[in-house]
Amino acid sequence: MIPLLEKLEKIGIVPVVKIDDVEKAVPLAKALVAGGIPCVEITFRTAQAEESIRRIAAEVPETLVGAGTVLTTEQADRATAAGAQFVVSPGFNPTVVAHCIQKGIPIVPGCANPSDIEQALAFGLEVVKFFPAEQAGGLAYIKAIAAAYPNLKFMPTGGINADNIAAYIAFDKVLACGGSWMVGADLINTGNFAKITALSQEAVLQMLGLRVIRISNGQLTLTTNTLARAIAYLERSGITLDYDSATKDPKGTILTINFKEQFLNTIVQ
Repeated sequence: MIPLLEKLEKIGIVPVVKIDDVEKAVPLAKALVAGGIPCVEITFRTAQAEESIRRIAAEVPETLVGAGTVLTTEQADRATAAGAQFVVSPGFNPTVVAHCIQKGIPIVPGCANPSDIEQALAFGLEVVKFFPAEQAGGLAYIKAIAAAYPNLKFMPTGGINADNIAAYIAFDKVLACGGSWMVGADLINTGNFAKITALSQEAVLQMLGLRVIRISNGQLTLTTNTLARAIAYLERSGITLDYDSATKDPKGTILTINFKEQFLNTIVQ
């Protein structure tokens, strides 16, 4: 898999954002990073998208910034010239997909049925967007269709929220979930970035299903529904883990591991 997509998988959440005021772009990206989500998809639905991507790429380099709602090759070129590291489209446009592949641009096109998926496979893609996820059948549909395509992963977007993200992300064929509940237009436009950070933190913990069972003498025992993402989250939070000490249960949902930082209990609740 493309390394960038592997990074997205470890993050697990792709905030889908519409920017109306370019001055809000950088504070927004910083708020997401502070909330544990170093990723954002800026949709090409406003004239501010290109400049927003450019500013985030330049000023918040730790953020994986992508361009969403990309409908044309021209938009794909503008987005990547501005600094977008990946492109997302709502549907499968063979012209746009071929263009991005030729230029080495990671693209996640929208696919809502087997015909779309088989086009994606013909282009050698390993990840597709499932859109609109809830309206198109939700997690049950993804599980049913994934059986026929064992090497494909999905990025469901549309109707994903705090109540259902844990269920989606626990399925191993889901690379990441796109959503906007933590980045509502009202919060962005009023500059309520503290709330965005708080909602992002909540979203991450809901996604991970992370619960600390015990912290004692530099040793942590936790339970989670997605162990690899939980470990990545702890590492992004500045926790140094001793992998030689790690043990986990057969289901891979309970981890006991030594750590160094004593402020861990302020990061996971």
